[in-house]
Amino acid sequence: MEPLVNTVRSYPWGSTTALPRFLGAEPDGRPQAELWMGAHPAAPSQVRRGAGLRPLDAVIAADPAAELGEAALRRFGARLPFLLKVLAAGAPLSLQVHPDLAQAAVGFRVENAAGIPLDAPHRNYRDDNHKPEMVVALGAFEGLCGFRPPPECAALLAALDVPALAPYCRTLRTEPEESALRTVFSAFLEPPADLVAAVAGAVARGAGQEGPHRADLALYDAVARAYPGDAGLLAALMLRTVRLAPGEGLFLGAGVPHAYVRGLAVEIMAASDNVLRCGLTAKHKDRAELLRVVRFAAPPVRVLTPSAQGPEEVYPAPVDDFRLSRVRVEAGGPAVALDATAPQILLCTRGEARLTAAGGALTLRPGSSAYAPAGEEVTVSGDGEVYRATVDTGQPSPRKHSGA
Repeated sequence: MEPLVNTVRSYPWGSTTALPRFLGAEPDGRPQAELWMGAHPAAPSQVRRGAGLRPLDAVIAADPAAELGEAALRRFGARLPFLLKVLAAGAPLSLQVHPDLAQAAVGFRVENAAGIPLDAPHRNYRDDNHKPEMVVALGAFEGLCGFRPPPECAALLAALDVPALAPYCRTLRTEPEESALRTVFSAFLEPPADLVAAVAGAVARGAGQEGPHRADLALYDAVARAYPGDAGLLAALMLRTVRLAPGEGLFLGAGVPHAYVRGLAVEIMAASDNVLRCGLTAKHKDRAELLRVVRFAAPPVRVLTPSAQGPEEVYPAPVDDFRLSRVRVEAGGPAVALDATAPQILLCTRGEARLTAAGGALTLRPGSSAYAPAGEEVTVSGDGEVYRATVDTGQPSPRKHSGA
């Protein structure tokens, strides 16, 4: 067990204050978007081995069986299958979807055969893996996730009172769900500029007036103001608004369009860089591939709360690439022993947590984290809250599902 030295990633949508406040540091004026914990080659955490610090991906590559354990190694290969983050959104992220395993494998193979470099800006598939993810709010957190049912979407668009939206409202009211969503979403990916401007103005007006859609329009207005003139606003209007209270979570499966809008959260995902973007970004967008991956359905969005499993509170996810749980300890209360079946990363989000293992002990405070390889049981005590990221090695059907 060792403390992690982690990297803060700076992206334009990051908050300038939320992550520094969480880490107990002074803001430096830059948008600080994500704190990465794991072995992703773009910004691997570092651990002290021997005389100095070494990247965690190199440590795992040197002895994957010892670091990952036999079960995780057999199932996922010689890599840590998840990436843990603290995400601080000061502005909306891009509107995006992720492929499932089969789509990722085919897309990766096709782009390789076409000779597209892995780092090419127009590449869609940078690996052959899916990218399910989960976010758990550390404060008030807002986002967009999944399609609204077509009648609800039609009612929202009609309330904007933009005449050019009338044909889309008719489609949403009269066609079956899948075809209605596909037809309108496809059109909204490349709308005329004057329609985008008219809708943005109507959204701003609606956000400032009393009405049944005011709260949702206020969130869409934040999107429009962050990305003036971006056609992604129309696609965003088709998505449900989601507001999470601290401790509530959301699972994002394959094909589900989504965008985080603002707030601080713990995020965990499968180790993949496969993202297909719909809008709210200057990055590459591939309309044809996007439409192949999006799932045109409008199931209810399930806000997750953790369930007790022994001393942990576990957030349910239909994948085995990661397992996220919360451990809360109190001063004078019992210590919590965590099993050693797989590698784990422990992140303190509140108070103070003392970690004890065979190799020694260390104390975590908000924003600090530790890594323990498979085979090393860790005991947590103190007065605080810790999020634990590990691998689910007990699911009977490994790597079978990645949908919502």
